[in-house]
Amino acid sequence: MNTIVTTPTQKKRSAQIGMVLALLAALFFSIKAIFVKLAYQHGVDAITLLTLRMAFALPVFIAVAIIEQRKAGGQQITRRQSMSIIGLGLMGYYLASMLDFVGLQYISASMERLILFLFPTFTVLLSMLFLGRRVSLIEIGALALSYIGIALAVQQEVSLDGENSLLGILMIFGSTLAYAIYLIGSGELIPRIGSRRFMALAMIVSCLAVMGQFIVSRDLAMLNQPVAVYAYGLAIALFSTVLPAFMLAAAIHRIGASHTAIIGGIGPVATIVLAVLFLGESMSGLQIGGAILVIVGVLLLGIFRNR
Repeated sequence: MNTIVTTPTQKKRSAQIGMVLALLAALFFSIKAIFVKLAYQHGVDAITLLTLRMAFALPVFIAVAIIEQRKAGGQQITRRQSMSIIGLGLMGYYLASMLDFVGLQYISASMERLILFLFPTFTVLLSMLFLGRRVSLIEIGALALSYIGIALAVQQEVSLDGENSLLGILMIFGSTLAYAIYLIGSGELIPRIGSRRFMALAMIVSCLAVMGQFIVSRDLAMLNQPVAVYAYGLAIALFSTVLPAFMLAAAIHRIGASHTAIIGGIGPVATIVLAVLFLGESMSGLQIGGAILVIVGVLLLGIFRNR
């Protein structure tokens, strides 16, 4: 039997690659809100844009699902697992994406990314409430820090735009909650059927659900959009959906969840900078302070949860 020996140099190289992948994943996820906001300037609505995103991404996930099925050696997915995949696909990438795209019609890209960054705190709270998970004092402190920060940032956003901003904030919070539920539910399935296989199948479900909603609720003529909208839809599909998802999985495999979480902290910062550069958005001192508290709290939570 041949034994694969990993030298210190190879380990260091693997860790470096992992850090680069984690950084790129965070940056690619961060530009999604920028693409969405730029597409909205051309008059496209949330459901149509989301449909374009899913339509462009669907062939990739079908290909991945076929490849992973072959790798599984014909191992079949049970009926119960299939139902779970359908439910989680609808929750994690259909409902969460729909609420996110609609919410972005009402609030800034910076605020959207900041609220979405809270999803680890939702995961902890849901695990504590429904799975009986015990929470340490450090985790409680990190949660408090995060929610104090978001309260500071959100109240400034609401005071500027009133009810529309409040609606958008609630939509993004709903998106974050849906994604947290998806993450908790996927924890049981991923070890059984594989992360790539599960992700591809869940994404196929969500893609079909979005496209089905479009067919039921919209006129197909609405797919006749300016070239720029198609370009943004393709960019969201490739650079803010497919590529970062696989990069994130590879990064966690190489450097672990805690280190990946630390590097992921650049996400909200990158979105804020990009929103200033490309959308002309700005943040007050109070919002910046709140953003710092959120980022520190979530990173602390990620570090201590994965030790």
